[in-house]
Amino acid sequence: MVKLSMFSGGKDGLRAAQLEWPVDAFLFLIYEFPEPSPHIVNLQSTIASASAIGVPIIVKRLHKGKEFNETVELLKKFNVDTLVAGDVYVEDHLKYMEKLVNEAGAKLKEPLWGLDTLEILMKDINDNYSFKVLGARPKKLRESVGKIIDKSNVDWFINLAKEDNADPLGENGEYHTIVLNSPLHKENFKIVDISIKELECCRILLTSSYFNQL
Repeated sequence: MVKLSMFSGGKDGLRAAQLEWPVDAFLFLIYEFPEPSPHIVNLQSTIASASAIGVPIIVKRLHKGKEFNETVELLKKFNVDTLVAGDVYVEDHLKYMEKLVNEAGAKLKEPLWGLDTLEILMKDINDNYSFKVLGARPKKLRESVGKIIDKSNVDWFINLAKEDNADPLGENGEYHTIVLNSPLHKENFKIVDISIKELECCRILLTSSYFNQL
């Protein structure tokens, strides 16, 4: 049977995968959102991160109104026995995931569920995670877009979140990240910043990525 882990390239999904390691593949689902998704517009960098970890990534484009059924079909197609996700406390997300795996005949693993979000973030940092902020909604956190967060500046980042009354882990979608380094990464890859888009909803970084083989 197959164990898939939901993976956007961000820190929470990767932490969940690490806690349930090993996984057979990552799963990236492309939804139609009313606003741009920092992860979808930076899909190339997410694929690069998965490649640096050494895990295959399945990318599936979902169609509006058919998202649930198409995901169930995909899970069945790959004979998925276990699906791993990185939800922490958003009940609607958990209920949706539970319904999804039940329909697909699989089981759900949510290893971060119910944990303290600040403690999760600090665990990431202490485990030498470094991540780049791809997008942010709140005013102060927008200052972090394009910045790499690690041990050297995590206190500054947490203070930005506090000023915005935002969850430090971004559990409510306050910000989005891509992990550049972690205990799971076997290779280094580089992200090139192309531009930053200032939108009414948020600030989003557009990137490209490559493996330095020169």
